[in-house]
Amino acid sequence: MEIDHFWHILKTEPGYRSPLKRRFLVEKFPCWATFIYYAQLLNIILIESLTARKGTYGRRPWARGSLGVVKIAESAGGRFHVSGLKTLSGHKGPLVFVANHMSLLDTLVLPCILLALNRVTFVVKEGLLRYPVLGTIVKSIHPIAVTRQNPRKDLKLVLNQGKTLISQGCSIIIFPQATRSAVFDAASFNSLGVKLARRAGVSVVPVALKTDFQGNGRIIKDMGAVDPRKKLYIKFGEPINVEGSGQVTHQQVVRFITENLTAWGAKVNPNPNIL
Repeated sequence: MEIDHFWHILKTEPGYRSPLKRRFLVEKFPCWATFIYYAQLLNIILIESLTARKGTYGRRPWARGSLGVVKIAESAGGRFHVSGLKTLSGHKGPLVFVANHMSLLDTLVLPCILLALNRVTFVVKEGLLRYPVLGTIVKSIHPIAVTRQNPRKDLKLVLNQGKTLISQGCSIIIFPQATRSAVFDAASFNSLGVKLARRAGVSVVPVALKTDFQGNGRIIKDMGAVDPRKKLYIKFGEPINVEGSGQVTHQQVVRFITENLTAWGAKVNPNPNIL
C-alpha cells in the first residue's frame, strides 16, 4: 500500500483497519515480534534520516516514512483501528490536535494520517533534536521544541511559535503530558493545547490514542517490548471552538480521551472535577 492509496482510504472510508493476516511467528513467539519490529524500525529511521540530511524531507517523504512504520507494526502483529476522520474531512484550515501520549509510536504514525489533511508539526521536547539519527528527522519537520525545565518559558514559546505556524497554515500536534505513559492521568493533563488554539483563533481536535502495543522500556524508554495481542486505536473527535477561558473546552478534550481509553480497556486515572 502506497501513501496515495492510504490517503484515499482515509478520505473516503469511515476509517482504517489493518487487514486480517495470520502472523504465525509473532503469534507463537512474542519475542520475535519485538525483534522484527525494532530491526525494521531502526532500518527505516536510518533511511529517513539520510533523506532528511539531503534537505528534501517534505510532506510526502515524511508521510511515506510514517506509513512505513504502520506497515512495520502490522508485520509484527499490530492491528490498527483509526476512526473519526470523517468529522475533519470538510474542515478548512489548520487545527490544534490535543492527544494523550502512550508510546513512541504516537509520533511515528500520526503524520501519515494527518498529513492527508494539511501541513502539520509537533510540540516536542528539545532533547529529541539531539537524538542520533532520529534527531535529523525531527529537526527537518521544524517542530516547536520545549525544554520542560521552565514551564513559563515553554508556555510562551509554544504560544508564540505555535501562533506563527498556524497563521502560515500549519496544524500543531501537542501531547500535554509530562511523560509518556500507558496510564492516562486526567488530573495532570494540562490545557496548553487549548491555550494555543485560543491564542491562534482555531479549533481544537481531541485525539485518543491506545498505542501500548509498543511498551515503554525500563532502561531505554523508547524501546520497550512489543505485544501483538494489544490492538492499536487512534480516534479523532470533532473540532471544538474555544470559547471564553477555554476551561470548558479542556474538559471536553479530557472527557473524550477518558471515555475512549476506558472503552478500549486502557488504564485511566480520572479527574474527579471532570464528570
